[in-house]
Amino acid sequence: MTPSRATTRLAPAAALVALTLVLTACGARTESGDTTGETTAAESCVDTSGDTVKIGFLNSLSGTMAISEQTVADSLALAADEINADGGVLGKQLEIVQEDGQSEPTVFAEKAEKLITSDCVAAVFGGWTSASRKAMLPVFEAQDSLLFYPVQYEGLESSPNIFYTGATTNQQIVPALDYLKEQGTESIFLVGSDYVFPRTANKIINAYAEANGMEVLGEEYAPLGHTDFSTIVNKVKSAGADAVFNTLNGDSNVAFFKEYKNAGLGPDAMPVVSVSIAEEEVGGIGVENVEGQLTAWNYYQTIDSPENATFVEAFQAEYGDDRVTSDPMEAAYTSLHLWKGMVEKAESFDVADVQEAAGGVTFDAPEGSVTVNGDNHHIAKTALIGKIGADGLIHTEWSSEEPIEPDPFLEGYDWAEGLS
Repeated sequence: MTPSRATTRLAPAAALVALTLVLTACGARTESGDTTGETTAAESCVDTSGDTVKIGFLNSLSGTMAISEQTVADSLALAADEINADGGVLGKQLEIVQEDGQSEPTVFAEKAEKLITSDCVAAVFGGWTSASRKAMLPVFEAQDSLLFYPVQYEGLESSPNIFYTGATTNQQIVPALDYLKEQGTESIFLVGSDYVFPRTANKIINAYAEANGMEVLGEEYAPLGHTDFSTIVNKVKSAGADAVFNTLNGDSNVAFFKEYKNAGLGPDAMPVVSVSIAEEEVGGIGVENVEGQLTAWNYYQTIDSPENATFVEAFQAEYGDDRVTSDPMEAAYTSLHLWKGMVEKAESFDVADVQEAAGGVTFDAPEGSVTVNGDNHHIAKTALIGKIGADGLIHTEWSSEEPIEPDPFLEGYDWAEGLS
């Protein structure tokens, strides 16, 4: 999910992205379902001869996405500390190289190249927006390295060099639409940030709505970081939809929900279902502006399980009792433990060996037990619809009860035919 406004920055990095698009390695399945051509990947410089092995964390620690991504960096660091305290991976301690993606896709591509070719990391963990992921994808394929991407996204993608530990479409957006349909929702208004995730998600939502007798009364976009939502909120209010489906990302949500409340709109008359607002963002927006609104995720801090209690306790012990945990944080934390499981199953840090071993690797995560799909590199996840409480936490309203197998190209849905 991500900003396209980066096109004017960092010309060398942009050239790098263009070059790596030409050099993309074999195996990436695109929205058309095709695979890219084959090239010879650069030889790995990963050094496993000593007592340590390097891994890279690549998150936006500055810019409009920092409100969300700093928390992911924190949870990754927690997972690394736990793994090191437990003896490391194949007996080697993890050495972390942290980089700032600066909320710019071109910077993500540039820093990914650095981590792989200069820092010689065995794997990279991070990214948030789909624009950042798509900018990095050709880099990882050309260099035949591994990216673990922790955030829900729009689907219609699969790459042998990316492991997707956040939800794909059939594990978040489709269950959210099913929930609205079950609640009697007959019309929706779509509001999103202007980049690939919201636009692709809304293409899917429109197809679902047409097939399920749900009317889309409007579709509005704002640039990432946008702060004036008076015009968009007025359009939403005038449309009078039963609900709003929100795919805004980053700190734009703060301005949107404040304006939404100022316009006299709320969860009783016109609820908003958000797919990018988690516990951390609730605090930034202000509980008073979002109490009672709905979210669709696969993890909430309020999940009642021993694994989650241990995770929350460890996170707060490290970062403070006032800190909250969220879905992308948990998916990032889980991704590092899954990589450890893959490496130890393969008995190797080699990319090809890890890819071969990945299928069937499981982890008892805070969200519940998760299993890697070796074919599409996504994981099975339980869908949850939550309601934001006065305590600033999100409480489960509905659950799929069982993990949903990933279907990134929506091949199991007749109404999605032709989308990919």
